[in-house]
Amino acid sequence: MDLKKTHSLVLNEGDPEQKRAEILEYFNATFRIDELLYETLKDDDAFYLRADRLRHPLIFYFGHTASFFVNKLLIARVIEKRINPRLEAMFAVGVDEMSWDDLDETHYDWPTRAEVKAYRDQVRELVTGLIKTLPLTLPITWESPFWAIMMGIEHERIHLETSSVLIRQLPIDRVCRHEFWEICRDSGAAPENELVTVPGGQVVLGKEEGHPLYGWDNEYGHHEAQLQPFAASKYLVSNREYLSFVEAGGYREERWWTEEGWHWRNFRQAEHPLFWVQRPHGWGLRTMVEVIDLPWNWPVEVNYLEAKAFCNWLADRTGKRIRLPSEDEWYRIYDVAGVRDPQEWREAPGNINLAYWASSCPVDRFRFGGLFDVVGNVWQWTETPIYAFHGFRIHPWYDDFSTPTFDTRHNLIKGGSWISTGNEATRESRYAFRRHFFQHAGFRYVESENPVQLHEDPYETDALAAQYCDAHYGLEHFGVPNFAKACADICLEVTSGRARGHALDLGCAVGRASFELARGFERVTGIDFSSRFFRLAARMQEEGYLRYALPEEGDIVSYHELSLDELGLAPLRDRVQFYQGDACNLPDKFSGYDLVLAANMLDRLYSPRRFLASIRGRINPGGLLVLVSPYTWLEEYTKKEEWLGGYREAGEPVWTLDALKAELSPHFRMLGEPRDVPFVIRETRRKFQHGISELTVWELK
Repeated sequence: MDLKKTHSLVLNEGDPEQKRAEILEYFNATFRIDELLYETLKDDDAFYLRADRLRHPLIFYFGHTASFFVNKLLIARVIEKRINPRLEAMFAVGVDEMSWDDLDETHYDWPTRAEVKAYRDQVRELVTGLIKTLPLTLPITWESPFWAIMMGIEHERIHLETSSVLIRQLPIDRVCRHEFWEICRDSGAAPENELVTVPGGQVVLGKEEGHPLYGWDNEYGHHEAQLQPFAASKYLVSNREYLSFVEAGGYREERWWTEEGWHWRNFRQAEHPLFWVQRPHGWGLRTMVEVIDLPWNWPVEVNYLEAKAFCNWLADRTGKRIRLPSEDEWYRIYDVAGVRDPQEWREAPGNINLAYWASSCPVDRFRFGGLFDVVGNVWQWTETPIYAFHGFRIHPWYDDFSTPTFDTRHNLIKGGSWISTGNEATRESRYAFRRHFFQHAGFRYVESENPVQLHEDPYETDALAAQYCDAHYGLEHFGVPNFAKACADICLEVTSGRARGHALDLGCAVGRASFELARGFERVTGIDFSSRFFRLAARMQEEGYLRYALPEEGDIVSYHELSLDELGLAPLRDRVQFYQGDACNLPDKFSGYDLVLAANMLDRLYSPRRFLASIRGRINPGGLLVLVSPYTWLEEYTKKEEWLGGYREAGEPVWTLDALKAELSPHFRMLGEPRDVPFVIRETRRKFQHGISELTVWELK
């Protein structure tokens, strides 16, 4: 396969064995391109430099794209065993660009580059074997094991982009040229930009189930818009056009910037685009691995905040209603231009898909009707924060791909860049980043009377997440005490007179028990496997309140806002910190606890025995383990051979409590008798779940 002519695969038709061969070729090409990217680093030491202080060093991403396959294949239950639990825990979770993860380097004992390369080779062998041997039927759907493999491939292609931006920010003496990553050498005077009319019309967005190409969850659902005619800039904004804003003092005049933008500008002390290089003999441009004379006719690369400031300046200068396009307007431009998805290309229609160069190129090179660079060259910022289409569903194997970005703080970028491949190069792809974030991204502007619709929904509407918000922080139902608070109260009771330094709340969900434990403990760490729950807990810790919408009847919902202050927990916020993590495979840094609470989590683990065997190493001598569970064993979560109880052996029933005693007694002693702790979860105003969990307390010997 030509590595510069790959594209996302058609998954709903063809011969199954031919499709198997296509997937294997696509996987190997993706893995190879990813490793070629890291060949631009001059030596092993470069892997451990932090190109951006809010991101991990590149050694993380070198391992992350491989470990992602293992972690998702486990969740999808395609495989049963890990390759390297230590590395898979270390490489599991990256950081958001604003970062609420603690990037203290003392938490990371990074492996050598050679160790990570050996791990990557093991993953490659594993996935190759699966592709060759797993049963394959068409179409490949969300539930297919091959969907998990495609998820890993497309995820790795996303990181081609993000890692290349980090490499671009490394010191120039830590990178080297590479024949695969050769840049465009054409430059010259920039063309004069002008506005071109785009006819109005209908925009229809959203994939249906059964779409032939792989898609991330935010692409599914339905959205329609009717647009009036508008005008769009003929070219992407070039370096030369943007220079006028710089030379006019645009970075020093607050009036052009949004409040967020001005705060960012002052924080960074920005005076010009990040990748421009000031030199005594004139401006330079940092490409991925070179500094060249600034090509005036290449597109400028900026974040949303800079693009927005330029548009405000140009609107004032011209007297026109200049702004960035909305997502709908960008799609109207795309549809009018008649662009097709990559599987229909004979040659790439723009500077995209690695087809031509490992850099931008002149803005007047690729024509699409009356406009240039409708796709490719650089991503194009829009005015639209990403949102969920009507009918959006979270994919259960990757529940934190989209939902964390539905916060009105992540704006959509469209069109792809020179390194956009796979799903990124397709019409339906939807990627969004924080407005201060740097990508290979620039912009074009529009003059438009169409209103910019901001799909702002400050209430948590995901049904399961809203249920847990209500169960943790809402009113009691039927006189049953709040379950999370009741568990925490018992923990405080049994630790009375004992050490109360650091507590761990495993399976913390949206965090109520963590805050309640902080009434008695100096520090509390809450960990949950679900990114949805973790982020809601973190939002409560950071902002002090949550909003959510509860179903009442049919489509009727009620809106609620609850705060820590109302519960008397606000003063304790600084004692609590939340993380996302796998209870069966936690990083070593999570240790040294006087109490571990695991509430309603045990029967949802894929390997409860592994959890029980490892948890003692995280507890201080004499510390307590508090287990709370209704023992609802289901094969949906735990393979039957992993169940602790709830089955018959030699005709006799095996109860979970007996299994706990057998598993824990070598290292723990049970304190007191088991207790019943009831819980209620509200689904609608007339439908509730009522359960009773059993709570046991275990002291480490």
